[in-house]
Amino acid sequence: MLVLSRKLGEQIMLGDEVVITIVEIRGDKVRLGIDAPANVPVHRREVYEAIVRSRESSPAPVVEFPAGDRSRPE
Repeated sequence: MLVLSRKLGEQIMLGDEVVITIVEIRGDKVRLGIDAPANVPVHRREVYEAIVRSRESSPAPVVEFPAGDRSRPE
């Protein structure tokens, strides 16, 4: 794990496209601003874990084809 020290307003780059900015420091809490492309999902850890659990517990989607649909594999 890389540990960095940053001051208010300073930034961290993740690759070429993700910028993390220290927005506020109040007591033992730090507020971060994250600027990332739309195709890069950004979640708090607990939200990400809930998404993963939801995916694992969901059955595979059922794809139904209309009768006579020639694009359906036989």
